[in-house]
Amino acid sequence: RAPNAGGDRTSNQRVPRTGSATRIEGNPQTPGDDQPPAGGLIERLPNTGLLVIAAWIAIVLGLAVLARRRWPDQRELSRKIVHIGTGAVVPMAWLFAIPAVVAVPFAGLVTLATAINQRWRLIPAVEDVDRNSYGTTAYGLSITALMLLFWTQQPDAVCAGVLVMACGDGLAGLVGRSVASPQWSVMGQTKSLAGTTTMLAVSFTVLLALGSSGSTGANAVVALLIAVVATGLEQISPAGIDNLSVPITVGCLWTAVVS
Repeated sequence: RAPNAGGDRTSNQRVPRTGSATRIEGNPQTPGDDQPPAGGLIERLPNTGLLVIAAWIAIVLGLAVLARRRWPDQRELSRKIVHIGTGAVVPMAWLFAIPAVVAVPFAGLVTLATAINQRWRLIPAVEDVDRNSYGTTAYGLSITALMLLFWTQQPDAVCAGVLVMACGDGLAGLVGRSVASPQWSVMGQTKSLAGTTTMLAVSFTVLLALGSSGSTGANAVVALLIAVVATGLEQISPAGIDNLSVPITVGCLWTAVVS
């Protein structure tokens, strides 16, 4: 037979048809523009992730209510259970690769719910403390703001800000009230050596662990510097404003220095 003008081809060589889609080599599961780029270990199960997160929030609220009933005189305890427990929601959302189109509105709704609860005390275990504080609402606002800023491209920055506040500040409040140590007052807020040391140590540990778990390149010096800044901001906390200033500052520093 006569050869083609373009040369001979074997039977298993095919020319793609004009207009057909060409396959791009690489990861076929590249996340969409609104999904966090890393940490989506269970990225094919976003609905499962939402159910797990909702169940976790219900468990945290249930534990807070039980603690309020069991120890009615320790009002701060139930609030700190919510404070620390809800901080785990953000790394869980990263783990399940919850997209921004879901995560941001969800965070906004939770913030709205906390504002309503702060006004009418529908769940006293969350807000029934012995001082005037908007910390829970500010906490929700900071999470929402961090997700708007960084969730799509740098979810580790969101986790850094939220976990420092959840674990560092949450445990500092419990330890500071439980352990006798020197105290001082800043803008009407009582601080203690035990609580402040806890804030610094836990924040440093959380940031170092977060940096070591990924490819961000965070080291002990960077983690310590950010932890010192967070501890300093936590000292200035009238009406719970540190729940807004600490997470956002830590998230921005993490993005600028680490990510």
